[in-house]
Amino acid sequence: MRRKIPSTVALSVFESAARHQSFTAAAAELALTQSAVCRQVAGLEAFVGVKLFRRTRRGVVLTEAGEHYSRSVRPRLDEVERDTLDLMAHGGAGGAIELAVVPTFATKWLLPRLPAFQRENPGLLVHLTPRTRPFLFEGTPFDGAIHAGAGAWPGTESRLLLREHLVAVGSPALLGGRRRLRPAEVARLPLLQQGTRPQVWRQWFESLGVEAPQALAGPRLELFSMLTAAALHGMGAALIPPFLIESELASGQLVPLLEHEFPSDRAYFFIAPLHKADNAALACFADWLDGQAAAYRGGPAA
Repeated sequence: MRRKIPSTVALSVFESAARHQSFTAAAAELALTQSAVCRQVAGLEAFVGVKLFRRTRRGVVLTEAGEHYSRSVRPRLDEVERDTLDLMAHGGAGGAIELAVVPTFATKWLLPRLPAFQRENPGLLVHLTPRTRPFLFEGTPFDGAIHAGAGAWPGTESRLLLREHLVAVGSPALLGGRRRLRPAEVARLPLLQQGTRPQVWRQWFESLGVEAPQALAGPRLELFSMLTAAALHGMGAALIPPFLIESELASGQLVPLLEHEFPSDRAYFFIAPLHKADNAALACFADWLDGQAAAYRGGPAA
């Protein structure tokens, strides 16, 4: 059955014109004439039977239908381009994995280890896109996700990678030349807050049996990378899992303020949709990732 799909040329021209809200800018981007852009857009409008642009004295603007269509077309063209580049790069061999990842974990823990995976699997590329919250895999390009949370999402299977234990850290200047502080002394420091977990300092102090009236006060930052940078610059104490600041701890740029690890209610999971269960490339990566995390769990890979 013949598909009811416009030409990719028309869709590419439409996407460019929609993004720029200009036929002239689209023509310059695509190395076409303005009349060629007009013809492609007119042909697409005739094909779908809907006006996608409204002509004004100042140029063109998207109609409501055109705005909606452009939001659908753009990610699909991106997917086709990505798949084509992967095919061209590998000559039909190997493959690629699209992963959604929590940003700091990807930057500080995963990326330093990925070169070893690439050496072991030279035909397999791993593409990373930041995502901080759960999502539905349907309608996305993702084959899997590395997520910090409570467990699997509907329609997926998950592997536990690392459980999260939080340590209070700061710049060495906060210690004032001492080796460690007492919990009550930490309570008097500026406390860097993670915006997505406003109660975590209060829970940390409660685990030590310490009252901390200022536990909810302090600058709010969303990502662990932001907390790390703020702590490095002496803005205050931060609660961060040690595996995300290994280099900073090893160099002495950050130091534990006292000997106490607080087990949070979160862990890091590798998550994949059930319909990807037979994806050999994804299974290869998942097994390797599990092996890398096993050393931190204190046992063999599952």
